[in-house]
Amino acid sequence: MAVDNHTTVDTGTATEAGAATAKVRWGVLATGGIAAAFTADLVDLPDAEVVAVASRTEASAKAFAERFGIERAYGDWGALAEDADIDVVYVATPHSAHRAAAGLCLEAGRNVLCEKAFTLNAREAEELVALARGRGSFLMEAMWMYCNPLIRRLKDLVDGGAIGEVRSVQADFGLAGPFPPSHRLRDPQQGGGSLLDLGVYPVSFAQLLLGEPAEISARAALSEEGVDLQTGALLSWESGALASVHCSIVGGTATSASVTGSEGRIDIPYGFFFPDHFVLHRDGRDPEEFAADPADGPRNSLRHEAREVMRALRAGETESPLVPLDGTLAVMRTLDTIREQIGVRYPGEDAARVERVTPA
Repeated sequence: MAVDNHTTVDTGTATEAGAATAKVRWGVLATGGIAAAFTADLVDLPDAEVVAVASRTEASAKAFAERFGIERAYGDWGALAEDADIDVVYVATPHSAHRAAAGLCLEAGRNVLCEKAFTLNAREAEELVALARGRGSFLMEAMWMYCNPLIRRLKDLVDGGAIGEVRSVQADFGLAGPFPPSHRLRDPQQGGGSLLDLGVYPVSFAQLLLGEPAEISARAALSEEGVDLQTGALLSWESGALASVHCSIVGGTATSASVTGSEGRIDIPYGFFFPDHFVLHRDGRDPEEFAADPADGPRNSLRHEAREVMRALRAGETESPLVPLDGTLAVMRTLDTIREQIGVRYPGEDAARVERVTPA
């Protein structure tokens, strides 16, 4: 199958002699800050084209379209989902709306890249994954950290035994704020709190290296609105490995990470999920620094996940090996368990207790 500039993407590479790879056509659902950041990176990619944007209001969609030179602006999500000229939709709403927005697009036959946290809970995530797999559509969580070249290098080193057997992981992400009660990070209706917005990074980092934990113990400080202001959790694995993760919207943390093994350690300084370098310490050797390639662009670039989506579409894949759906589901189960332990539930969630499901 092939991609061209006039028909819906076929999930292969355009192969006419001498022809450049045809563009993948994107739709953007939502017009907030992360949508703008992602779109700004998309328009700089020669094999990507943003052809439509949707918001809850036509005025917001039109303003966004004018800002980025996008052809079509829709004042409702359904119109974007039904636009057959779109190859893949980037869902950038607050995570409280991910199930509805991504589900609408999948139902209409669109491929989807959905922001993290992927959904409010594992049940919603399972519904989206089942929908995508049932329809044979591409679906991926926008966990850009997993697509970062330097994080991929770190994982290769760990998997290759560079620090021996992993014994512990530490990662934190905190913002100083202060955020008023009206801010989305304090709003239960929008899935507010530090865990789903920030804690998803430390949890995802630990599970990238160790998989789904066997046991979880969590504590938190909650706001008057009932969302977590800061949360700490200890994750453990049957191997004996431990991970300490922390997130906060009331204190700016180091936002760093480290991985300690039986034969060494890797330290990532500030901004561990979009690093510009990390340092490998091995017993009996001088420290080794691994730096980002300047050719990969700014450290905060979202282009790597966009390229991975387009690579997968052209290859005919329905999910990415870098951000597998089973891994996304495992992270959502961990977040559910942490929320259950700290007592955070969002409006509209089932009254029944969110049970942790351990894969067979």
